[in-house]
Amino acid sequence: MLRFWRATINSRNGLAFAIRSEQAIREEVVALVLSLPLAWLVGATVMRRVELVATVVLVLVIELLNTAIEKLADRLTTDHDPQIGRVKDMGSAAVGVALVMAGLFWLFALAERMGVF
Repeated sequence: MLRFWRATINSRNGLAFAIRSEQAIREEVVALVLSLPLAWLVGATVMRRVELVATVVLVLVIELLNTAIEKLADRLTTDHDPQIGRVKDMGSAAVGVALVMAGLFWLFALAERMGVF
């Protein structure tokens, strides 16, 4: 139980640091907060509402991992390293793919709500 408590504290500390230090994380937390009521308006079913919120959570998770990669890479060296640059670009691409996926889910749900499907 103590290990679980410590892991929870570490997770809270990591999220708090990410929110303080990264604008993208703050924006995605705002998007998550906004997605909660919007999912109830847009989602036609309970499952669709859960899916809409889950896609926003997924974007936040991937952004947290990308931020961790970038912080670690910057800690390793301050010199320009093409390989580290490619790793950072891949992390950014992962965030981009997640954003596109989330956007498509939301567009599909809107179309479904409007009776297009």
